[in-house]
Amino acid sequence: MQLEALRNIVVDALEELKAQNLTVLDVRGIASFTDLMVVASGASTRQVKALANKVLEKCRLAGVRPLGIEGEREAEWVLVDLGDIVVHVMLPQTRDFYNLEKLWSVDHRTGAQRGAVGG
Repeated sequence: MQLEALRNIVVDALEELKAQNLTVLDVRGIASFTDLMVVASGASTRQVKALANKVLEKCRLAGVRPLGIEGEREAEWVLVDLGDIVVHVMLPQTRDFYNLEKLWSVDHRTGAQRGAVGG
């Protein structure tokens, strides 16, 4: 499946259940294990789990099987690995603590990678 089509499926699934602060990070120049990271928040562990399940459901309907799923039981941070896209659905306080957007950002003034952990 084309990257853009998969991105649209993931974003649509998250928007359908009212994900908060939805962000898509293009990490092709930073990470070797994925092209995009989608980060979203849920208001409760119940919503975090529901958001991740909606992503899985929509992807499976499109014929995309996840490579892995982590964190479903606690549902403070659920990671869905779709290969070309890694989806992170978190509680706001978990998201604030780990700050993935900053971790995977590039300093646009110098082009230098800031704090990213490479694959």
